[in-house]
Amino acid sequence: MVRTDRVAKCTGLPVTSASDIFISFKLNASKAKPAMNESASEKSDEHAPIRKSEHVVRSAHYDDLDRIEALLEPFVQQRKLLRRLESELILLMANGFVAELLEDGHPKIVGFAAVEIYSRKLSEIQCLAVDDGYQGRGIGSDLVRACVERARKKGILEVMAISASDEFLRKLGFDYSLPEQKRALFFQLHSRDDLFRDTLQDETQ
Repeated sequence: MVRTDRVAKCTGLPVTSASDIFISFKLNASKAKPAMNESASEKSDEHAPIRKSEHVVRSAHYDDLDRIEALLEPFVQQRKLLRRLESELILLMANGFVAELLEDGHPKIVGFAAVEIYSRKLSEIQCLAVDDGYQGRGIGSDLVRACVERARKKGILEVMAISASDEFLRKLGFDYSLPEQKRALFFQLHSRDDLFRDTLQDETQ
C-alpha cells in the first residue's frame, strides 16, 4: 500500500523535525536508474500522460487547482501535509502531476505530486498525496516517477525527498545523501506569505 504519510511532508520553509530523514535520487550518477513505467520511458513528450492499469498520470493544469486543493485538504487536516497557499500550489503545478481515473464516467483526480526545482543541482518532491480510497494501486509510485523524470529532462542533478520512513522511496531508487546519524534542520527567516507574494510580484513585472 502506498502510504501517503511516508512521503507527503509538503515542505517549504518550516522547521523540519530531527526525526525526518533526507533521502535523494541522483539523476546523473552512474548508479542504475529505478525501473520506470514502460510507457513513460518510451515517450519523448514529458507532458504526455503515463497510463497504468485504470489510472493516468499527466501534467497538472490550472483547471485542476480546485480539485487538487480538495484532494490535499484531508491530509492537511490530519497534519500529514502542510497547508499550502493557493499561490504556492499554482507555482508547484508548473512541474506538478495528477493521477486521474474515470469514476461513473467522469474524470476524478485521486493523486498529486510536484517536483520543486531549486537549481540545476537540486530539486525536491513536494505534496505527494493519494486519496485514501485509491492507495495500493501504484499511483504514488507513478507520481514520484513522473516527478523524477521531469527533473531528469530538465538536467537536474538530484531529487530530494523528506520522509519519516524511507522504504517506499528506496524502492524507487532514492538513497541517503547525508552520513548516518546526521539530520538536516531549517531555520525559517521569512513568512511563507511574504515569500510567495514577492515571487508572484516578480513574475508579473
